[in-house]
Amino acid sequence: MRTRFVISSGNSVSSKDGHRNSGLKTTGHVTVLLHEAIEQLGIKSGDIAVDATLGGGGHARAIAEALGRKGMLIGLDLDQDAIKRTRIALKGFSKPKIHLVTANFRNLSSELAKLNVKQIDKALFDLGWSGYQLEAGRGFSFLKDEPLSMTYSGSASEGTLTAATIVNEWAEESIADIIFGWGEERYSRRIAKRIVESRAKSPITTSLQLAEIIRSAVPPAYRHGRIHPATRTFQALRIAVNDELGALKEGLTGAWRNLAERGRIAVITFHSIEDREVKRLFVKWEQEGSGKRITRSPIRVSAEEIKANPRSRSAKLRVIEKTFQHSR
Repeated sequence: MRTRFVISSGNSVSSKDGHRNSGLKTTGHVTVLLHEAIEQLGIKSGDIAVDATLGGGGHARAIAEALGRKGMLIGLDLDQDAIKRTRIALKGFSKPKIHLVTANFRNLSSELAKLNVKQIDKALFDLGWSGYQLEAGRGFSFLKDEPLSMTYSGSASEGTLTAATIVNEWAEESIADIIFGWGEERYSRRIAKRIVESRAKSPITTSLQLAEIIRSAVPPAYRHGRIHPATRTFQALRIAVNDELGALKEGLTGAWRNLAERGRIAVITFHSIEDREVKRLFVKWEQEGSGKRITRSPIRVSAEEIKANPRSRSAKLRVIEKTFQHSR
């Protein structure tokens, strides 16, 4: 028996061609904290579980394996390629029922309503952006000469906010505030000033062009540090373009609202800004008496995993359990 896929993006699509791969890249991403997340979620056979960030499908496959024939997996991702990769990862599964939805997880509640799902038992949010996105050609990488988009959605319509819009049209002070606030970049003012000076000569249109501008703005010693000097600025622009913190709050709140009593939410973060927001929400729900933090201190990646995947070193896992069904 083969898995029945319901691919949701306006129309339902059969899984009969789910094994076809039209040049889609299916390698290059290593799932982080896989075993720890699955163990802490405590997935049971027959649960309804949400993977809010499909990425490469690694977590989705592990969740599906734990759910059993009576369970249901609902997977979300704004990137169509992530949906396709997950279909490939889950090819041939005979369990459970699976819905793959092209959507931002900020709309989790409304997507559950469309599926007529009133309660979920488990939800996983992996906030790391996958290695596939570095290959997406949207300007996420400061080492490549790509159009400066940084949108998670594969297709940006006219009027869509992009990184190019921010660096070419926003005021210097606003650019500096973003870089400092969401990138925690100490040289935010210098970088914003250099961006404005550069765009006055010609528009900033590619990721490599922007990276060089940033590099020229910071002190020489900073250019040769442990991380690339453009890392924090690119992070800040990505967060701004995709309203990541707003989406995170809405997505977690939606999952919490639809979570059954004794249900659990697990979140994997990769930088302090996200982790603080997750911790703030978890503490709030615990103080309200509606939840209990399973991990009062985050679970971190083991030395073995860091050795195998250095990108995982900053990952943190937090888990909360719902103790009162009718919380706000």
